[in-house]
Amino acid sequence: MSYDYIVIGAGSAGSVLANRLSADPAVSVLLLEAGPANKMLEIKIPGAYGKLHRSAIDWSFWTEPQEQVDGRKIYIPRGRTLGGSSSTNAMAYVRGNRADYDEWESLGNKGWGYEDLLPYFTRSEHNEAFGGPYHGQDGPLHVSFSPQPTPLRDAFIHACAEQGIAYNPDYNGASQLGASPLQFTIKDNTRWSAADAFLKPVLDRKNLTVKTGARVKRIILEGRRATGVEVITGRHSSEIFSCRCEVVLSAGAIQSPQILLLSGIGTEDLLTPHGIDILHRLPGVGQNLQDHVWTGASAYTNIPTGNSLISPLNQFKELVRYLFTKKGPLGNSPLEANAFFASQPGMQRPDLQLHQVPLAINPDYTMDIYDMDTYTRDDGVGVLSILLRPRSRGYIALHNADPLSAPLIQPRLLSDPADMDLLVTALRKTIDIIESPALRTFAPDGVYFPARPHSDEDLKKHIRRTLETLYHPVGTCKMGSDQMAVVDDHLRVRGIEGLRVADASIMPTIVSGNTNAACMMIGEKAADMIMSQ
Repeated sequence: MSYDYIVIGAGSAGSVLANRLSADPAVSVLLLEAGPANKMLEIKIPGAYGKLHRSAIDWSFWTEPQEQVDGRKIYIPRGRTLGGSSSTNAMAYVRGNRADYDEWESLGNKGWGYEDLLPYFTRSEHNEAFGGPYHGQDGPLHVSFSPQPTPLRDAFIHACAEQGIAYNPDYNGASQLGASPLQFTIKDNTRWSAADAFLKPVLDRKNLTVKTGARVKRIILEGRRATGVEVITGRHSSEIFSCRCEVVLSAGAIQSPQILLLSGIGTEDLLTPHGIDILHRLPGVGQNLQDHVWTGASAYTNIPTGNSLISPLNQFKELVRYLFTKKGPLGNSPLEANAFFASQPGMQRPDLQLHQVPLAINPDYTMDIYDMDTYTRDDGVGVLSILLRPRSRGYIALHNADPLSAPLIQPRLLSDPADMDLLVTALRKTIDIIESPALRTFAPDGVYFPARPHSDEDLKKHIRRTLETLYHPVGTCKMGSDQMAVVDDHLRVRGIEGLRVADASIMPTIVSGNTNAACMMIGEKAADMIMSQ
């Protein structure tokens, strides 16, 4: 079979691309998704977020052992279904900071400054609360506030103000700094993924073909041109789909470089040990891996929170309530509020972020955050302390030449000591906020996790024991013009015709906030560049 465009990956960027490219009835588009269709009931229920981890729609990746966090392997959930991680994430809609994109442009990526990109954000958006120059209200992606927050949300925002972080009604607007209720990709208390917004409404287009369960073996190169994709169809069989115009790789920051490497695009040291012939030398493939990381603190509360819902009986009661009324805590994201702040006075771009959650963490480090059965049943509040612009860099490589194997993920977390120092700063601010009067109303005993004392060494030990990623890997096929750039500022793979990358992997530096909104923006801009060439 032959198509004009083949998009690999039906995640946040891929769903946008499939929609926008197939809007022209004169072109044919094939969208390949390795996972199944997103039919799990839990996908649609915001409060069932925790049930999606380690499920059939999660890639369930692990890092290599991380030297700076007590040798632990870190779990990395990634969406494996239509909508990708937008079908499995916590649904926070965060664009990042103006300076993030101006930095991209300053690195030589023309057309990637904030003013250039704002129209792509607003094109996608149907914001239920905001309009004006910073928000769209005519796009397919519904963005809303929770209509049913717990009292802890506003208490957290007031506590931030008591600690010098002012209230900001819209962190996606004129200024990012401050504490705010989170904006979510939720419509009528139902998850609104990129698949819901962009893909499902156009599945009946005759020029759009969507194949699920389509695991890509390699991109086919003829000389210096991509001409198709080979897809695994059985243990010893495959099918080739030819491409007349372009292949667009949108498999995410972990699997886009993996697919390039499996296709012979990379360097000898990464490919030769696995018996893969080098077809095109490109040293940046898989390098420059960045991710947000977090630690956190908790306090017990005198009001019911998410911990009360963990028992099977309460889960069943709330599920029945949700299915019949679409109301109750299952209509909420696990997150409620958000704060952006800078570690040093005078900084206009935050380097630290907080997420407030109506949930307590076990005081004895026994909890597996991906297994609800291990959570304490004592009600509480938690605050995640997040490092926004880490200095540490890692890489993606191959364990072997088997396309069905997971890639090697080496983020080298906290390998730059400055990252640990900033996390200590964030954690101290977190403790101060939880113990401010506004939150003391609901958590009168203050922070129990981490336990006192709170010396720098105590906090560093806590960080090493608790650190996790925020599932925002980026940068592994970075955009630029230097020797380590994989794509140019039109997202074309350097030295290869007919092949682009459009997903979080093209970010030269990570954005200051959750990455899902930026991924959809990348899909919008990539579609524009493809259609206007």
